[in-house]
Parts: sequence; structure tokens; C-alpha cells
Amino acid sequence: MTAVRTTFVNTASDLLDADPRTALVLADISASAFAPAARRHPDRVLNVGIREQLMIGVAGGLALTGLRPIVHSYATFLVDRAYEQIKLDLGHQDVGAVLVSVGASYDGSRSGRTHMSPGDVALLDSLGDDWRVHVPGHPDEVPPLLRAAVRDDDRVYLRLTERRNGVAYPDADRLRVVRRGRAGAPVVVAVGPTLDATLAATRGRDVTVAYTHTPRPFDTAGLRALAGTEVVLVEPYLAGTSAAVAGRALADVPHRLLALGVGATDLRRYGDPTDHERWHGLDAAGLRRSIDAFLD
Repeated sequence: MTAVRTTFVNTASDLLDADPRTALVLADISASAFAPAARRHPDRVLNVGIREQLMIGVAGGLALTGLRPIVHSYATFLVDRAYEQIKLDLGHQDVGAVLVSVGASYDGSRSGRTHMSPGDVALLDSLGDDWRVHVPGHPDEVPPLLRAAVRDDDRVYLRLTERRNGVAYPDADRLRVVRRGRAGAPVVVAVGPTLDATLAATRGRDVTVAYTHTPRPFDTAGLRALAGTEVVLVEPYLAGTSAAVAGRALADVPHRLLALGVGATDLRRYGDPTDHERWHGLDAAGLRRSIDAFLD
């Protein structure tokens, strides 16, 4: 397993040991990694097999009994495939769960389009503004986010990816300035694992680079405090996902906005994650081209 997935398994297993309210619902993915926890807590670690819609329904039922379910699979199976059950069994019933995905936009690209999910955050946005979304950019950001999510009863989505930054910023639930430009300089907001490429792409430019691992709720107050007349969003999922949020935050401020992310066009390619990062212009060179063209 990758470092981020191992960190998730270890943290979730510790939570199952420490808190009798915590439950885990799987659909075969990561079942072997959670086998020791399942042996210790057979009543609270449930594997429903390859039935992702049922996985969400079971989580909704557990939440109705007072348990706090963690629900885990690939993003494309967890969010895309089970969207209706998320809408009804969690949202309509007004119960919470912690959805934890792996695979992100294109970590699973070697398996083809079936394992890619660039639109997951946009799908959750369509369900209203009561979802908290975390997109950690480093494995060390995962444990505090997961522990905090399990402590409450909200609807939370924790989006894990193999892509990672070199430095962890566990406190970046709000916009955290990583590189500060002059007063009024353009602001570039990097979400999750896009930070290192964004820093490389803007090296030598007079811009402020801010980072967050929590795009929902988006730190609109922080954006207003930092924003000049030009704002760039760099997100590791569907391009433009946060454009409306940023636009509303700056509705009374003259500004230009560039939203970068995964393109909406199906490339119909396999490749590895580094290939897709390059094809979608999310590597440092691609970001540099887009940001230079926008600012120049």
C-alpha cells in the first residue's frame, strides 16, 4: 500500500479500537488491510462485497443507530456509482458519515476510465453546502483530519491521493500563505497535492501562493483578505469546481479568475498519473504556461 493509504488504515484501525461508536463499511477495497481490525471488531467492520450502493445504505442505517460510520472505496465507486444513495440515505435522512476515497482523479489511470473520478467534489457540491471536503496533500495531514471527522456527526468527504507535496501543513483548513507577494499581487490558491507544482510554476513571479487541504467549506474570508485583482485556482479535480464559490466571495471586488484543474474531456487514455498530470496541464510546466498566459 502507498503511504497515504497505510496512514488511513492505521488511523481508522486505532479509532475502531478507541471509540466504540466508530464503524467501518467496505466494499471489498482494502478489506485485507483491515482484516486485523475486523477480527477485533466483527460487529463494527462490515464488508458488503462489491455492492457500493449497499455500502452507503448500510452506513446510513448505522448512523441512524448512533454509530459513526467510515465508508471507504475508490472515489469512482464511492461517489460516482453511489451518488443516489449518498443523496438519499445520507442527505435526505440527514445523517452523517465519513466517506474516505482513494484513487482521486487519476491515480487508478492504469485501470482505465472506470477507475478515474475527477468529478467527485463537483458531484458532492450538487447536494448542497453541508458537505465538508478534505483533500490532503501529504500523508501527515490525514490523521488529524480523519480523527476530527469521526468526532462529530457531519457529512465529510476525505479524498486521498498518491500525489503528495514535500511538506505537510496540518493546520491548513483555511488558506495558509506559503509564499507571499507584494500587496495587491495576484493570488494563486493551491488545493491539496497541487502545491509543489504550483510553487515550482510560480517561482520568480510576484504572486502570493496560499494552500488549503479543506476546499469545503472554502475559506472565503481568507480569499477576500488576500485577493488582489487576479486570482488563480489550482485544484486536483475537475477544473472550475471552486470557481463559483470564489466568484461569490469576490462578487463586490473587481477581479479576474483563472480556474485550473482536470479537464472535462475524456482523454480515452490509460497512462500513469504523471502522464495525466501533464496531459491536463497540472504539472509545473503546464501550470506555468497557463498562469503566465493569464497574468501576462
